[in-house]
Amino acid sequence: MKLVLFNDYVPGILRDDKVIDISEKISGVPNFSPQIMMSYLIEHFDQYRPSLEEIGDVPSVPISQVKFRPPLPEPTRIVCMAGNYMENGSRALVADREAFLKSPSAIIGDGDTVVLPDCPVPHFHHEAELGLVIGKKSSKVSASNAKDHIFGYINFIDVSARGVEPNGGSSFFWGKSWDTFGPIGPAIVTADEIDDPQNLNINLWVNGVVRQNMNTSDMGRSVGEVVEFATWLVTMKPGDLISTGTNHVGLGPIQDGDKIEMQIDGLGPKLHVDVTDEWKRTWPTQPLSEMTAFESSIRSKMKR
Repeated sequence: MKLVLFNDYVPGILRDDKVIDISEKISGVPNFSPQIMMSYLIEHFDQYRPSLEEIGDVPSVPISQVKFRPPLPEPTRIVCMAGNYMENGSRALVADREAFLKSPSAIIGDGDTVVLPDCPVPHFHHEAELGLVIGKKSSKVSASNAKDHIFGYINFIDVSARGVEPNGGSSFFWGKSWDTFGPIGPAIVTADEIDDPQNLNINLWVNGVVRQNMNTSDMGRSVGEVVEFATWLVTMKPGDLISTGTNHVGLGPIQDGDKIEMQIDGLGPKLHVDVTDEWKRTWPTQPLSEMTAFESSIRSKMKR
């Protein structure tokens, strides 16, 4: 099942390129905010699943006529893995485990705009990633039990400002947590629809040109190991998000006027976002090479 929020944060399910309003089906879900509603629905999904699966031929709206909202508008925690891909075999060893917290205010949805901030950087990058949506309270979960704690999967773009540590240090916070730097969606796809999360193609396009083309089989640490590491450090709650990292091959700058699209097998439709920069800065647009990409964005942080 594909869960979405659309228009005025109306809950829906996506079926055959159409959106079905499920407000009446989940009328008992607290709706103090869109995030509270989604977190509660995720935690108690087994209670609502039967009635949602029974929805038959009911009025629906084509996706071209709705405005998708981020299906997790304000997750309480966003844990992002760093250096978790083998870079198409160019790395001999799996990197030491490393992660960072991304600000919930970074979240935006399909059709929204990434706003490049006024900070002195060499460039800004896109990072296409598989996101994991947590389904229950999770603390110190073993890799072997991680599947029971994953509610679903989601498209996630980890937008990054490179070289923005003003004090000469190495801080993920400076580069990762700017507002609008976390596009997600449009849908959360429930875990039962994905047979093997370690064999999913991930693609990202900028202005119609493929930049990133990778498979989750290139992860250095599996989805289960990622959940184990994240929940070893912090307790995750329903509706929280873990991002599993990216393969840096093909990584390239983004700048004013760019249009970004991202898609993961089975997690459609595509995630679309625009890019704006008040200062109209430009950078060379060629993608980075394999090791150059990895070294410039990750290796220095691994040596902290």
